[in-house]
Amino acid sequence: MVRGSFWPSCCQCLYTCTCKRNKDRPNGSEDSTLGCIWVLLVVLVFFITLVWMLITLTLGNDMHNFNEEVFRVASLWMDWSIIFITVAAVLLTFSSILMLVSFCLLLCRLPLHLHWVHMVLLILCTILVILGCIGLSVKWREEWQTVYIYMQATLPFLHIGAVIGFSILSWVLAGYFWRRQSQGKCCSLEYFLIPVYVILLGALYTLPLYIESPCLLKRSDLPPKPQLIGHRGAPMLAPENTMMSFDRLVKSGIGVFESDVTISLDGVPFLMHDSKLLRTTNIKEVFPEQSYYNSSNFTWEHLTKLNAGSWYLQKNPFKTVSCLTPADQEEIKDQKIPTLETILKKADKHNISVIFDLYELPGGHPYKENYINLTLEAITNSSIRPELILWLPDDKRREVMDMDLGFRQIFGPLKQDNYTMEAVNMPYNISLDRIRSYRQKNITVNLYVINEPWLFSYAWCAGATSVTTNACHLLKDIQRPKWVLDPEYYLIIWLVTDILSFLHVIWAFVVQRKCLGKNKEGGAEVVRLVNML
Repeated sequence: MVRGSFWPSCCQCLYTCTCKRNKDRPNGSEDSTLGCIWVLLVVLVFFITLVWMLITLTLGNDMHNFNEEVFRVASLWMDWSIIFITVAAVLLTFSSILMLVSFCLLLCRLPLHLHWVHMVLLILCTILVILGCIGLSVKWREEWQTVYIYMQATLPFLHIGAVIGFSILSWVLAGYFWRRQSQGKCCSLEYFLIPVYVILLGALYTLPLYIESPCLLKRSDLPPKPQLIGHRGAPMLAPENTMMSFDRLVKSGIGVFESDVTISLDGVPFLMHDSKLLRTTNIKEVFPEQSYYNSSNFTWEHLTKLNAGSWYLQKNPFKTVSCLTPADQEEIKDQKIPTLETILKKADKHNISVIFDLYELPGGHPYKENYINLTLEAITNSSIRPELILWLPDDKRREVMDMDLGFRQIFGPLKQDNYTMEAVNMPYNISLDRIRSYRQKNITVNLYVINEPWLFSYAWCAGATSVTTNACHLLKDIQRPKWVLDPEYYLIIWLVTDILSFLHVIWAFVVQRKCLGKNKEGGAEVVRLVNML
């Protein structure tokens, strides 16, 4: 009856790319060793593509940085996250469907003859994932730390999902094992699969012993919500490092503005992140022959002629332009490059603290040796209150500290020795132990750049004092971490999940054994009836 039913026949057509059944094939020959090996490879490819899909999703927090880097190298702007996620989703969908179809064929005792086209596609899936991992390791190695953080944050849930998946897999494995036993065709494959399955299942059962997630804590121990620092202002609502971006930051209620500062050819400190002006200005239209010059090789008079907003409407870097009003879009078109002094005056007016990276000038620049003094002069001329300046540059820090200007000293990842630190500015992928070590010493910890709610929740539970973000307007509305679980509750969930899974696996093997016995008895009755006739 199974062989004649509609859905198993459809599965056979999908798997073998043929709808013809060989009526001369003896019962049980469908479970060839080679066919079963290909089923194992299908499961393996599914697991690989599933992991790659999770990796691709974790890249979302830093994808804007990737887009910027590609533009700097190839002068091509596009949202690469769409391509990465689409490719990963296609690979996962294909392997998932093929795995489910193979399981259906196993349960229905139909031939496991995988078509060569599927074999090629499976190999192609594996090659694409391997190339993706190699590319990530060579060009974007720090993202592996992001993947590790994602595992730390979500492993309790991934563990439960993995246990459920492995428990369901026991039905297929049990059916295959008992059928091969009853046919007297046992080979080394069956005796290899069962121990491997038991070992992997046992490893999953004990995995929580090695889980170290900051979100496993009592709610009473939850640290205060991290304060937000606007990365280049509010770049999801306005062009980065512009007056409009600063204004949107103020309207969002954020108290710290983060920026990047360099010096013009005539000694004016101004806001600019990239070393070139191509990405965030219309330099190609105004000065086409100088479009690839370093931004510090222009005089301030030339810089004032550039538009710093139109690119935002054209490139739509955060896919937020559609949310802007017509008035906002008109305001964006009028944005110019601001000076550091102008921003500091507005910051003082609105009681906004300012932290900035100060870029070292290229060789041959007239102010290469005293760009620190020019920056300090701009700060003094702005009359901003000293306590609003968060001094981040490491170059000549000791000299700046000796001036006793009243700035708050913020230390980056380098050159922390021989200083008494009160605050550090670190990438978000530093270890959990390091964050806790800083906090135990009563050192303020800022993590950059955090845009995704899950990563913000991780930083919150880890004890970060503040985070630098592009998504001020989104993260400010988060009132609690995405999840916090009491360790005692998780212990109960872990034990219950493991016990139920173990009982389910035993039940699957028992039921499959009984079902096989009933099928054999039914087959014997049919044979006796035929002989009588």
